[in-house]
Amino acid sequence: MRISPKHSQRIAVTVMWAIAGLTLAVLAFIISYILWHGLRHITWTFLTEPPQSMGREGGVLPMIVGTLWVTGLAVLIAAPVGIAAAIYLTEYTREGRMTAIIRFGADCLAGIPSIIFGLFGFVFFVITLGMGFSILSGALTLALMVLPTIIRTSEEAIRAVPKSYRDVSFGLGSTRWQMVTWVVLRSALPGICTGVVLSIGRSISETAAVMLTAGSAMGFPHSIFESSRTLSLHFYILSREGISMSNAYATASVLILSILGINLFAYWLMRRFVAKAV
Repeated sequence: MRISPKHSQRIAVTVMWAIAGLTLAVLAFIISYILWHGLRHITWTFLTEPPQSMGREGGVLPMIVGTLWVTGLAVLIAAPVGIAAAIYLTEYTREGRMTAIIRFGADCLAGIPSIIFGLFGFVFFVITLGMGFSILSGALTLALMVLPTIIRTSEEAIRAVPKSYRDVSFGLGSTRWQMVTWVVLRSALPGICTGVVLSIGRSISETAAVMLTAGSAMGFPHSIFESSRTLSLHFYILSREGISMSNAYATASVLILSILGINLFAYWLMRRFVAKAV
């Protein structure tokens, strides 16, 4: 018996909605499970004091500061380079073998496991350049990790800008650089911000690469040349070694809430920029 196109479309839509609902349900279960076990242990003392007894007691203030240092510096390094590379590939070059090679290299970098980036950062930044286990080493490694994401998302956002925008800008006497900065980038800002937000989320949640480059010192970092432990690494060590599962759940809850807060703030800021651009 042949199914009519109308019924087959309904079946396909139902299946897709079911898969999407299942995905959201799994995500909600994981987040709610961690928050259920972790929120009860989050106190003001936990957020404002350093850890004690290898993490069995005390708080996570140095880890919060270390996470902000490593993530902020990584995105600060990768975002300008990635956006500039995307502008160059879309506005200042013609499609050819070189651009294809660059895109292929970016796609390959995006698929490399994080532990490989960590090993490279350990050999190159920590040992060869003599930076040691430091926030700077971790940030440079994470910058290399998130760079392909920023390049590809920014490139697709810039390509989505209609060609008529460029033609009108040139027709009004703008130079190419004026056209790029005042027309193309403003129109592509939501997509570019999406890539930056994804990079922030990946940097905050990264563990293996940070462990091999930034180290795992639990002290309060005073400069980017000192070692520091991030929230994700602290959670990994507490849970793996069974030091304190209550503090591990609390650390994971702080990490989840931090990522959620940063994403909400980034999207709010992006909406404001888009509104001003319009």
